[in-house]
Amino acid sequence: MTSSPLPPPGAELRHCVSDKPFDPSSIERLSPAQERVYLASQLRLMWWKFRRHRAAVVSGLFLAVLYISILFCEVLAPYHYQTRNIDYLYAPPQAIHLFHEGRFVGPFVYGLNYSLNMETLKREYTPILSQIHPVRFLCRADTYEFWGVWKSDVHLFCPAEGGTLFLLGTDRLGRDVLSRIIYGARVSLTIGLLGVAITFLLGLIFGGLAGYYGGLVDLVVQRIIEVLQSLPTIPLWLALAAIMPVTWSPIVVYFGITVILGLVEWTGLARAVRSKLLSLREEDYVLAAQLMGASPYRIISRHLVPGFMSHLIASATLAIPSMILGETALSFLGLGLRPPITSWGVMLTEAQNINIVALYPWLLTPAIPVILVVLAFNFLGDGLRDAADPYK
Repeated sequence: MTSSPLPPPGAELRHCVSDKPFDPSSIERLSPAQERVYLASQLRLMWWKFRRHRAAVVSGLFLAVLYISILFCEVLAPYHYQTRNIDYLYAPPQAIHLFHEGRFVGPFVYGLNYSLNMETLKREYTPILSQIHPVRFLCRADTYEFWGVWKSDVHLFCPAEGGTLFLLGTDRLGRDVLSRIIYGARVSLTIGLLGVAITFLLGLIFGGLAGYYGGLVDLVVQRIIEVLQSLPTIPLWLALAAIMPVTWSPIVVYFGITVILGLVEWTGLARAVRSKLLSLREEDYVLAAQLMGASPYRIISRHLVPGFMSHLIASATLAIPSMILGETALSFLGLGLRPPITSWGVMLTEAQNINIVALYPWLLTPAIPVILVVLAFNFLGDGLRDAADPYK
């Protein structure tokens, strides 16, 4: 195969462009679906990928409902969390009925008759089929202070006048377990968000400095992390919680526990950020940003951190349940939050006695929302990580 000879110097070049009129139909057009994908933003692409993860979508909706409900927990709970029903100590859960003797009545519960078993010393309650206590909706019952600002007594649902409504039973003081779970969600769910905020702040700062600068900075940060990680977690929690004075108010103790959990959990994130930055700082776009005069803060925040955002999202969704479990463990051991403030961990202190649990197993009910929230955050984190990963 021979190539065409080159034209002599100074000769006119041959015209190689077609002089036929342009035909737009000759160009291969994108289909509407392809054009929609090519023109979509990064956030929209992440949303499309996230929607295909059914477990993550359901978990996200479940967590959204929970976090919205904590804004109105006083309205949603049928009782105030401190209301005591001294005639119904350790009352079992009451079932909701719709029909009585074949006749539709609406949602109601039967009255309870109390007796003490002298052999087992167990409080026994039997339903009184002749007493019907209808469930009221949008009613007035126990008075509360909505977010501590103004007083009200409006509830979404509440017991009948002079009746009872213990859907999850009562505790040793006759307090409604369901109402205390609803109130406790406000503390147990928000302590995870505040703790993760502290964890991310410390992890990004120390991990970013160690990974970007390296050298002596990396050496010092790594030794600090190794010392903190070598300490046993539970004894460290106990020591930090014991430092807080007993004279502190429950709100101050709440923020103290949040700070303690944040100070303990940041080391894992810091090491992950360090390892990512060590590999990404050698990329060409980082060198280009340095030559253009970008500051280290801008390089880390605008160029490096977005490169492993999927990992940060997964770390956040996994850190929140660990914070919740940490608060639950501290409160269960009696070194976390203390009454009158209530949380799921504080409620589980009632279940420390195995004899009480054997007689009144509904006192373990607060463990159910803890398990569901932890699973929901894990599924949500898995879906967000896959959606944010550009290689999937």
